[in-house]
Amino acid sequence: MSPFKVISILIMTTLGTIKSFSQYDTLNPASREKLFDTLYSSKELGCTVKKEGTTFRLFAPRASQVWLVLFENYDDEKGEEIKMVRDDNGVWEYMSLGRLYGKCYGYRLEGPAGIGEYFDSTVIIGDPYSKAVVTKNNYHHPAKTLILDTKYNWDKDTFIIPANHNELIIYECHVRDLTAHPSSEVDARGTYIGLTEKGKTGGLSYLKKLGVNAVEFLPLHKFGNIEIPYNDSSVVSDEGKINTWNPYARNHWGYMTSYFFAPETYYASDGTMMPDEYNGIGGRAVKELKDLVKALHREGIAVIMDVVYNHVSQYDYNPFKYIDKFYYFHTDSAGNFMKASGCGNDFYTSRLMARRLIVESIKYWMKEYHIDGFRFDLAAMIDDETLNEITREAKKINPNVILIAEPWGGGKYDPQGFSDIGWVSWNDKFRNGVKGQNPYNDAGFIFGRFQDKITKKSVMSFITGTLREDGGIYLKKEHSMNYLESHDDHTMGDFIRIATGAVTESTQVIDKEKHITLTPIQLAINKLAAMFLLTAQGPVMIHEGQEFARSKVIAPTRAPDPRIGMIDRNSYEKDNETNYLNYMHRELNRELFDYYIGLIEVRNQYPIFSSAPKEAVEFLKTDDDFVVAFKLDAKKAKSISAKNSFIVILNGNPTKGVEVILPKGIWKIIADDKKVTSKKQIIVISKTAPLPPTSGMILMSLD
Repeated sequence: MSPFKVISILIMTTLGTIKSFSQYDTLNPASREKLFDTLYSSKELGCTVKKEGTTFRLFAPRASQVWLVLFENYDDEKGEEIKMVRDDNGVWEYMSLGRLYGKCYGYRLEGPAGIGEYFDSTVIIGDPYSKAVVTKNNYHHPAKTLILDTKYNWDKDTFIIPANHNELIIYECHVRDLTAHPSSEVDARGTYIGLTEKGKTGGLSYLKKLGVNAVEFLPLHKFGNIEIPYNDSSVVSDEGKINTWNPYARNHWGYMTSYFFAPETYYASDGTMMPDEYNGIGGRAVKELKDLVKALHREGIAVIMDVVYNHVSQYDYNPFKYIDKFYYFHTDSAGNFMKASGCGNDFYTSRLMARRLIVESIKYWMKEYHIDGFRFDLAAMIDDETLNEITREAKKINPNVILIAEPWGGGKYDPQGFSDIGWVSWNDKFRNGVKGQNPYNDAGFIFGRFQDKITKKSVMSFITGTLREDGGIYLKKEHSMNYLESHDDHTMGDFIRIATGAVTESTQVIDKEKHITLTPIQLAINKLAAMFLLTAQGPVMIHEGQEFARSKVIAPTRAPDPRIGMIDRNSYEKDNETNYLNYMHRELNRELFDYYIGLIEVRNQYPIFSSAPKEAVEFLKTDDDFVVAFKLDAKKAKSISAKNSFIVILNGNPTKGVEVILPKGIWKIIADDKKVTSKKQIIVISKTAPLPPTSGMILMSLD
C-alpha cells in the first residue's frame, strides 16, 4: 500500500455546494472581474499539520480541477495524486489523517484554455504558502513544498528595533556578500551560519566593530536564482525574447520572489547552485536563518528584510502564474502580463486574496522569524488599502516595527503619501542633493555643485529631515531614510572616482589595488559625505562596503562578459567577487573605515545628532553657498536629555577654505578632515573654526 493511502477525509461538510466550473472557459473579462470581486476565504491556506491530521488548501478560483501530488522523497519524479475538492469561495481542500512531516508535495491544476491563460496540468507547482521549498537548479526552478516542523527555541529572543527610529544606523547588505570572499576568514562562507561566526574578519564581528544597530538584508524570500540561458535561441522569455543581456544567466540580488513564506535555501548549509541538483533538500534554511536573527539580536543588531510584493519571478514555474494568471497579475486587453515594474509582470496587490497573502506573509516573518522591519521594493505599486492593512497588522505584533518604502515604481513617486501613513521612505532627494544623481554631469554638494533644483536652503533642509515645513516632503524627520548609496547604481566610492575623473565606466582597471586606494581628494570627498550623512537628523542607511569606498570592478569568471575589468553600476546578476566584500580592500582605505567607525560612535553616543527637536538645530551664518554650519543646542533638546551642545561645519567648496565664527563658548574639536578624535585628545578653540576645502568639522561644548 502506498505510504499516502492513509485514512483520508474530504471535509465535504465544510465545502458547501460543489459546482461545475467549466463555465469559466467562456467568461469574458468583465464577468471574470465580477467573479474575482466576490471570492474571499478566511480559511487557513497552505499545509497545516495538527493533531487531527494534515490539511492542504489552495485558493484557485477558476481551476476546473486541482490535484495534490504527494512525494515520499524530494527527488521522486512521480507522486501519489489525489483529487482535491473546491468550496464556493475558490478554495481547494484535502485532509489526511496523519502528520506528514518530511514528505514533499505540489499541485497540478486544470483550468480555462482561452487566450492568455497559463493553466498547464503538466506542470507541478509548489504551494504559494510554502514554509520550506526544495528546488531543482535550472531556470524553470521546479519546486516541491517540504512539510517541515518549524518549531524553534528562541531563548527569550524578541524584537529589538528601537521605538525611536531616528536612532537607526542601518547596514544594507547581502547575506552572501558579507562572508563569501576568502578574506572574510569565515568557515561557512556565504551562508546564514557563516554570518553568525564570531572572531572573524568578516561577518558578525565586522558588523559589531562598525557599530551599526540594524541590518537590511537584500531579499531572503525564496527566489528565482537562475535565468534563461544566455544567447540560446531555443529558450525564450515570456515576451519571446532571447537572453542577450545577462551572460551569467543568474540572479544574485533576489528581487524575483517565488515563495513569500519560505527562506532562500542557497544560503543554507544544504544549499547549492550546481546545475540540475536539488537545493535545500533538508529545509535547513528555516532553522539557520532563525539562528542568524537570534545571533544578530544578541549583538544589539535589528534585522530588516527587503521584500518584493509588486512583481514575482519571471522565468520559473512561479505558482501564481499557474494558479490563475488573471487573478494575480495585471494584464492588458490582449491577456499579456503588464510590466510597469520593469520586471516582467505586475502583481495585483488589491485582489482580496492577494492582499491577504501579502499581509499574512509580513505577519508570518514577524512571528516566525522575529523580523524587526521591512523595506518594500517599488512600494508605490502596492495599493493603498494593502499598505494600510500591512501597517495595522504589523503594529499589532510589534508597535515599533519599521516599514520602509522605496517610494517609486510603475511610474509613480509618492514619498509624501508614505509619510502620511507613518512609513519611512528612501530619501532620494537627500541622496541626489548631497552626492548627485550621476557622476558625469549631475554631481551634488560634496563636489561643490548643486544638483538639479537644489539650493543651499535645500541642503539645510536635509540636515533637519527634509520636512514639509521647510519645503521638503516629510511630516516627521523619522520618515526620511537618509542615504548616499544602495545596492542600485554605482557605489559611492565609484561615483566619486568617476566624478573626479580617475576612471570612466569603460576604463579597464589594470591595477586594482591602485584603483581602489583613494587619492587625497577622493578620500576628502568620501569623508565629507560620511560626516554629512551621520550628522543629519533622522534614520541613516549605509550600503555594504561604503565605509571603505568599495569599488565594483567586474571580476573575471567563465561568463562571456565583455565588460570584465570595468566598473559595474548594476551587479544584480553577479554571484562572484564583483559583489563580495573583499576585506583586504578595507585595509587599503583604512583611514576612511576608521572615520566611519568614529562618526557612528559619536552618533550612537549622542542622540542629539539623530533626534534633536527642530528648535535645537540652529544654522550659523556663512557667506559661501557650499558651506553649511549648524549648532545642536543641548538647552533646547531637554526632551532627549542632551548634555552637550555641538557645532557641525560642512565645507563642500572644492577650492576655498573657510573660517567660521563660532558662538560664544569653549569648543572641543572631536572630528575634522583628518579623523574623529579620541576622547583622550583635546583640541580646544573658542572664536573661529578654520576648515580646508572639501572638509567637515564637529565641535563639542566644554562649558
